Amino acid sequence: MGRPNRLASETSPYLLQHAHNPVDWYPWGEEAFARAQRENKPVLLSIGYSSCHWCHVMERESFDDPGIAGLMNELFVSIKVDREERPDIDDVYMKAVQLLIGRGGWPLTVFLTPSKEPFHGGTYFPPVDRHGLPAFPRVLQAIARAFHERPDDVAKATRDILAGVEQLEQTSKPAAVLDPSLPERAALALLGHVDESNGGLGGAPKFPHSQAFQLMLRHHRTTGRSELLEAVRLTCRRMAAGGMYDQIGGGFHRYSVDERWLVPHFEKMLYDNALLPRLYLDAYQVTGDPTFRRVVADTLDYVLREMRDPGGALYTATDADSEGEEGKFFVWTRDEVARVVDPADVDLVCRYWDITDEGNFEGKNIAHLTLAVDDLAKVFGRSPQATAEAIDRARARLYEARAERVSPRRDEKVIVAWNGLMISALADAGRVLDVDRWLEAAVGAADFLWTAVRRDGRLLHGWAQGEAKQLAFLDDHAFLAAACLDLYEATAEVRHLDRAQALVEAIDAYFHDDRGGGYFFTPSDGETLITRSKSGADGALPSGSSVATLALLRLHAFTGLDRYRARAEELLHLYHDAAAQQPFGYATYLEALELYARTPTEVVIVGPRGDSATLALWDVVRSAYLPQRALVRVEPGDPAPPAPARDRPAREGRPTAYVCRQFTCSAPTTDPAELRALLAQ
Repeated sequence: MGRPNRLASETSPYLLQHAHNPVDWYPWGEEAFARAQRENKPVLLSIGYSSCHWCHVMERESFDDPGIAGLMNELFVSIKVDREERPDIDDVYMKAVQLLIGRGGWPLTVFLTPSKEPFHGGTYFPPVDRHGLPAFPRVLQAIARAFHERPDDVAKATRDILAGVEQLEQTSKPAAVLDPSLPERAALALLGHVDESNGGLGGAPKFPHSQAFQLMLRHHRTTGRSELLEAVRLTCRRMAAGGMYDQIGGGFHRYSVDERWLVPHFEKMLYDNALLPRLYLDAYQVTGDPTFRRVVADTLDYVLREMRDPGGALYTATDADSEGEEGKFFVWTRDEVARVVDPADVDLVCRYWDITDEGNFEGKNIAHLTLAVDDLAKVFGRSPQATAEAIDRARARLYEARAERVSPRRDEKVIVAWNGLMISALADAGRVLDVDRWLEAAVGAADFLWTAVRRDGRLLHGWAQGEAKQLAFLDDHAFLAAACLDLYEATAEVRHLDRAQALVEAIDAYFHDDRGGGYFFTPSDGETLITRSKSGADGALPSGSSVATLALLRLHAFTGLDRYRARAEELLHLYHDAAAQQPFGYATYLEALELYARTPTEVVIVGPRGDSATLALWDVVRSAYLPQRALVRVEPGDPAPPAPARDRPAREGRPTAYVCRQFTCSAPTTDPAELRALLAQ
């Protein structure tokens, strides 16, 4: 291991991974750009993240190579950025590279002037000419020559790229009228892209697209179209049976490189393991399929077991690689299985998870399901119960054996936005499935963020090694506000509603575009980059703008304050035409448009918290599939109830439920069966 460089004093696990490279790395900051100005050198900006497989490859091949590192040190000022720590920097320069070469990805390699302006870039570069890609040393020398010998060409390139990036940030003129049929038409159009054999959208590589399938599920409910439900059911079943789902330890890998969900990219991201359980929870509520409930439980328990900080927050990711090999931690040979499970169960277990001598991944095996337990029982002449017990016993032993291996690195920084998604998943699942440990974990994570990741009343973006830094972005505020609203519905504790309001007020104060409308990604007092991003489209994460719109509409329901609905209307008009042209990229926007058009189903329960009759009503509400809702529980005589509970007394002193839809209320009821019928309408 070489002598530490400047990154050794950083808190980002990704930057610390590069702290012993022979490259003279700088973290992002004025020191690096001042040196570039002083020495008239171009800047090499390298962006990645800790669980990125090809980032590790480029580090091993180039950044750890003394010759290549020496070339970088001679010709450039080199800056390393963790894209998860600084998504604002990543977003801006990713757009620049996409304009240059028509694609993007990580590692992201961008060449800048000392004024932070990009003039060339790419993604992964090999150390020698390979696969049609130029050798990194050759690229370095050519870029340095161009910077010094052809300054006019460099200046033109920067002008063209900056103009292109600015053009990307332009939003269309706000739509005059909102089309409430747009979400349903988008849901039906998505059916044409569903893989009818394997589920999911399109072919390989295959991503989960959880928001798109939730859109289909909602419109199955409103239209009764069975094909929408079948698309969701097929996709959830195939993902749960595939290798993208960790059959032994629970949780989802990032995506599948094939169309069958068999071979994943093995990194596990917190956000995937927050978004997917919410899809499976919704699918369970609609279908009652116990497999979907099990996936929710196993995924959330995996997160709390392996991704939870002692303070209560959730870590970011685990690596795809261990011991320098992608997936090594997760794959099996038949001999390895035979050494762990009961001898009488080896054939059954290997048949269940397709563990063969030949293997299905580089001579080894990614566990995936080949038979349902009932069918497996018939093949081996056992009862379904005995077969299920054998599989459960084997899973536990395989998990214990796997834990003895060298595990993938874990990125132990805490990102507020991703934690917000996870808090929502835990809160919703804890409410629907009545699991206290998930609710308690959700509250603990939210409390940690509210105390440890704020400074002087301002939310910060992340926390690592006991230190929080960097002003929070739009996603952090929006996702945490949505999580607080989910916690309020699950716990009826008003402090969560108060926090949601505070976060939405901060969004308006620091992110609103007073000239063009909508919300910027960065705060008004944040670092000035070459452009200030603003978008309503989803990416790997839901759009922060669209999640903020949902939070505004929900807050309007809870508070009755018209300013929240007015701001939501502005956002909906701003991105309406873009969503109409490309609905697949705007699934979260479409959810907000639905909520606006339909208005939430308001359900109020008035009754003493511990009373058995109150709990009986709450049991009906918590288990109902209500994707557009505002759930309120108050004690009789509450002096300051939320708006839906005002003038809603307990009937004849008995716990009472009120249901209102689109400004029309049903008669109050004290009968759980009657309430169930009302919610099913």
